[in-house]
Amino acid sequence: MSTLETEFLFEIDAELREPNLMIGAVPEGSRMIAHVEGGTFKGPRIKGTMPASGGDWVLARADGSIKIDVRAALTTDDGHNIYTYYGGRIVMTPEQMGALGDRAAAEALDPSTYYFRTNPLFEAAMDGPYAWLNHVVAVGIGRLTAKGVAYKVYALK
Repeated sequence: MSTLETEFLFEIDAELREPNLMIGAVPEGSRMIAHVEGGTFKGPRIKGTMPASGGDWVLARADGSIKIDVRAALTTDDGHNIYTYYGGRIVMTPEQMGALGDRAAAEALDPSTYYFRTNPLFEAAMDGPYAWLNHVVAVGIGRLTAKGVAYKVYALK
């Protein structure tokens, strides 16, 4: 079996609307929706903005973890739109979870002390310059910020 290799794609900073839309207790846990208000992304082969076009259908699970379910758009600096969607997990201590209602406190948490991982996939126009993203499976390492979240995204080779 070969080793897992990655290639850095980009770092993304996503701004999320406050407050989140709280759904409340559902059979699988507690549901809320975090709307994407904007953001930026930049990497060696691609850069641009994240329009206010998506969100994260967050599920706080009974086991204490958070299930991520994101759908959003990216607009490259040369005017191409890309759809991205991904799942993921956030695992924190109960004390760290308590900081999630205060963005400054959440940003102050050391990202090395919690688990925040995603698995982005992409859809780009097949005849466009970013069609290569249609064949990429990526992983993201996330952190909380004062405006929302940030990820470093890597393509699996």
